[in-house]
Amino acid sequence: MGDFVIFYEWLSFAVRWTHVITAIAWIGSSFYFIALDLGLRKTPSLPPLAHGEEWQVHGGGFYHIQKYLVAPDFLPEHLTWFKWESYATWLSGFCLLALIYYVGADIYLIDRNVLDVPQWAGILISIGSILLGWIVYSRLCKSPIGQSQNGLMLVLFAILTAMAWGYTQLFTGRAAMLHMGVFTATIMAANVAMIIIPNQTIVVADLKAGRVPDAKYGKIAKQRSLHNNYLTLPVIFFMLSSHYPLAFATQWNWIIASLIFLVGVVIRHYFNTRHARKGNPHWTWLAAVVLFLLIAWLSSGPKLPGSAGDLVASRAAEPFMAAAHFEEASLTVQTRCAMCHTAEPAWDGIYEAPKNVILDNDVAIANHAEQIVIQAGYAHAMPPGNVSEITPEERALLVEWYREGSAL
Repeated sequence: MGDFVIFYEWLSFAVRWTHVITAIAWIGSSFYFIALDLGLRKTPSLPPLAHGEEWQVHGGGFYHIQKYLVAPDFLPEHLTWFKWESYATWLSGFCLLALIYYVGADIYLIDRNVLDVPQWAGILISIGSILLGWIVYSRLCKSPIGQSQNGLMLVLFAILTAMAWGYTQLFTGRAAMLHMGVFTATIMAANVAMIIIPNQTIVVADLKAGRVPDAKYGKIAKQRSLHNNYLTLPVIFFMLSSHYPLAFATQWNWIIASLIFLVGVVIRHYFNTRHARKGNPHWTWLAAVVLFLLIAWLSSGPKLPGSAGDLVASRAAEPFMAAAHFEEASLTVQTRCAMCHTAEPAWDGIYEAPKNVILDNDVAIANHAEQIVIQAGYAHAMPPGNVSEITPEERALLVEWYREGSAL
């Protein structure tokens, strides 16, 4: 069982690394093309049908870029499509969601103090909400509301705020915040896969067949691309939030999530305005700072209980409580770890339980058996710098206890 745990951890790490790599590629290309599109200028020397051009310098060379709204009279033999970055990011992200939150649903996804449902039900709720988000969003874009860019944005903000609250009524605080990222990223990836790329494919096919492409396809794709532009920064925050309990483990986490969308919008507005050479709106940074200070203040409110299941033993935890060395392992954890991993840490400089993991009672310790053995048994990551002086024998005891529980 020990070998499997190590393999599982490295598999999760590999998928996470892949996800970060593909996300960098997707976000990087997205930011570049938004900046390029906004920076295009019309000049007298433009060829027919050209919408604008931009000169750039990079890597010791000069680039002369021209944009066509409905494509030129001819296409080069090689046409580059920017889509795999988006697809790979979503696929790797969903794999990571499944590996951590679905496989470990009893700990990471379901909080039985919030909603006591079987693992399979929690997973179905997760998947169903993600799919529902895309359906509702897509229908709104195609409805009369979608004709008003500002009106649509306000409705979408209301929906995202409602979803943030709804997720806190279904999952752990950590899972709720992460699902806001998945919910939003799914809309972004689906925009690319189901709207932007298909519309561009139609335009290219018309051009090759000698037909005049309909400009409406480009208009629709541009609307979805604009939405992706403003949603990118909040998604990054949500993906990082699982490492910061002050973001996900507070009573007002759903309000924090909604405010993060506003922070992302004002920051992107600054860069979009600069790239379009329409001024230098410094007020956006002041607004972002004020909103972030409000978020910090909200995070100081009442805290949610520790990680899911700290009050109720999960089904997966029961064998570890029945293991022969459980009492010794529990004593070791409470002696070496609980001074920080408790509701009110006693260690100087530690004000919140790291990652909101509580380890000051038998139920919590059994619930976090796998995390404990990985962090303090197989690896020596915990305690940091071995400040509590856990011995090699105690680390070996934690490994033995975990193996006993896994065998039951």
